[in-house]
Amino acid sequence: PVFQGMSVFLGLLFSVSSSSALSNIVAGYVLIYTRAFKEGDVIRVGEYSGIVEHQALLATRVLTFKNESVTVPNSLILSGSIMNFSAHIHGQEKGLTLHTTVTIGYDAPWRKVHELLKLAADRTENVLKDPPPFVLQTALNDFYVAYELNAFTRVPEKIPALYSDLHRNIQDCFNEGGVEIMSPHYTAFRNGNHTTIPESYHPGEHRGCL
Repeated sequence: PVFQGMSVFLGLLFSVSSSSALSNIVAGYVLIYTRAFKEGDVIRVGEYSGIVEHQALLATRVLTFKNESVTVPNSLILSGSIMNFSAHIHGQEKGLTLHTTVTIGYDAPWRKVHELLKLAADRTENVLKDPPPFVLQTALNDFYVAYELNAFTRVPEKIPALYSDLHRNIQDCFNEGGVEIMSPHYTAFRNGNHTTIPESYHPGEHRGCL
């Protein structure tokens, strides 16, 4: 009876593992047939984003932006959504769209905000000049306007660095242009105090607003 029980247990383990392996193999064939991605593409699968290092029938290995090698079972990939950042990079004029949103108060002229956002994109390395970046006003909220900057790139493998550079340039351009980023929840009492723009951007004596 002991040997019979162990044989049944081992048979169950084998059947479960075989079904799991079979589902991964089937998913691997489906991914290859549908051309969802290939080695070298930049993808997002679940919580992981990075470059596809190796694609096999059982699993796919992804090198994340943090230089972590993650092996993801193909059945898990197929059960969720796949975002491929590299699929339409080659052979197209536009490239991948980078987009970020800033919210600015109604006191800032919208034309000035558009100008500063486009200037920030122009200063960012690996952002295409043609087609040029553009700005959408996506919402008119109670206290501020939402501006979405859209710019294009052909190097999706540098997405984290691109967004970091873009956000840094946005801060610099708005400080140089004298426009404060005071949203979404920022309260300032103008009683002669300095503005939120750093001193280095407005040398000399500063007068606060009453």
